[in-house]
Amino acid sequence: MLLRLFSLFFLTSICSISNAAHCPNWPPARALDEITALQKQIDIWDDSYHRRGHSLVADELYDQSRARLTEWCECFDLGMASEPSRATGGKIAHPIAHTGLEKLRDDRAVENWLRDRKDIWIQPKVDGVAVTLIYRNGMLHQAISRGDGMNGQDWTASAHLIPVIPRQLAQPVDLLVQGELYWRLIDHVQAKAGSLNARSTVAGLMARKELAPEQAAGIGLFIWDWPQGPASLPARGAALDELGLPSTVPYSQPVQTFADAERWRDHWYRSPLPFASDGVVLRQSQRPSAERWQAKTPHWVVAWKYPFAQALAQVRKIDFKVGRTGRITPVLDLKPVTLDDRQIKRVSVSSLRRWEELDIRPGDQVSISLAGLTIPRLDGVILRTAERAELNVPLAADFHPLSCWQPTPGCESQFLARLAWLSGKQGLALPHVGPGTWEKLLETGQLNGLLDWLTLDAQELANIDGFGERSTTRLLNSFNSARQRPFARWLKALGLPPTGQAQLADSWQALAQRNTEQWQSEAGIGPGRAAQLSAFFRDPQVLALSDTLRAAGIDGF
Repeated sequence: MLLRLFSLFFLTSICSISNAAHCPNWPPARALDEITALQKQIDIWDDSYHRRGHSLVADELYDQSRARLTEWCECFDLGMASEPSRATGGKIAHPIAHTGLEKLRDDRAVENWLRDRKDIWIQPKVDGVAVTLIYRNGMLHQAISRGDGMNGQDWTASAHLIPVIPRQLAQPVDLLVQGELYWRLIDHVQAKAGSLNARSTVAGLMARKELAPEQAAGIGLFIWDWPQGPASLPARGAALDELGLPSTVPYSQPVQTFADAERWRDHWYRSPLPFASDGVVLRQSQRPSAERWQAKTPHWVVAWKYPFAQALAQVRKIDFKVGRTGRITPVLDLKPVTLDDRQIKRVSVSSLRRWEELDIRPGDQVSISLAGLTIPRLDGVILRTAERAELNVPLAADFHPLSCWQPTPGCESQFLARLAWLSGKQGLALPHVGPGTWEKLLETGQLNGLLDWLTLDAQELANIDGFGERSTTRLLNSFNSARQRPFARWLKALGLPPTGQAQLADSWQALAQRNTEQWQSEAGIGPGRAAQLSAFFRDPQVLALSDTLRAAGIDGF
């Protein structure tokens, strides 16, 4: 309790909510709760990842969660000294610190970084775990995990078992290199397959006390720096090749312009590679002496990430859409995120039951991806907001195929869905009439029933903002064309349940006289569908609609 009071005092005293658009509009107490909850979740992931070698969350969702924690701390002036590492620090000191990587946000940031720099090279950002390899007189002496950048764990025993790591170099030299241990993949195309949690696979294997030969053979090595090596990157690459270390020369390309960098980034994103990669790295050929390196992001190297396959999105609100048949579909309104260069603002939960199972509330952090590269898909809840909002959730029992024929309170969504179906290609196929048309007519009080539009005239439409003379004439012509639609079209437009291969009479009266047994005797109609058809033709609201259409002179009624 005392710690919480101190933390609240700290936030209240020195936190200044940034005016940046990405900052939550939270009071200090709420900010403390949310940041603490996210930190605890990340701690749980870290513990599982480091101690048991098991990842509880996709790598890129972890990275985004970590970035969000940093962002929130900056918003509330908590001032994190540096971005924490996913792997915990160990007891073995790195002779030369592992630097971090600043991740550039967008194309403009990349252009700005490139503008005043020369002799720049680009490489794939291999998605693995970082390691320091130390050779003494040409013999592998020590392997150290990245840890916190200053201290790591002793991976020497496992490193001796990994075939791709030479036990002895071609020359008897002292050498220290930094690189990435990755899980070998065959013709892996990042744009199609994503990272496949390859990083977690390697981390899990390196966390084990024993490494089987087939597991060790599945691990690759990408050397991304030789801190005390030759001054230029090409010279370092050539010298490492001569020493017998895995070559990175094919994956190191010079760039002079943003267009060069963009071309290589797209090439490696869409081309077969032997490893997963989550972006590209831009680095100056020359950099400060190794003695000056620190465990923080340097100025001479940056990362430019690929589009996310899964994005972490914050829920702003939840809309419960009721469809034409009464099915309730919760739709999440999201703080916009980018997936594959597409901005995503909304995603369906698919069903009320799934929403109830996930219990999603405004403020929750969810993961989304693209199904078939186009349709946003909800994958799950990553973090629940500390403050659980109460929601006005519609009752499933109140909605069914014969509910909401009028826009009474609570029925607006289903009523509009009925109209959209009626005018759509499944129904009357009315030109120039869509959901927006019905919404405007409903808002202005022109629709109190499903067929009120049949009697609208030019004067009534002229009084509605947005309907000029031309659009009014076009809309009235479209409405009038409905009168010429055949009887079968009108049946579908009203929402007649599917009839399979049944033979339909050409008059309403003949169909309405059929009982459940007669419907079931038709080809392709079972007991359930027969009951639905019988209920449809006997529903008082449907019968009132048929009377309206009969009075309007619609064929078949």
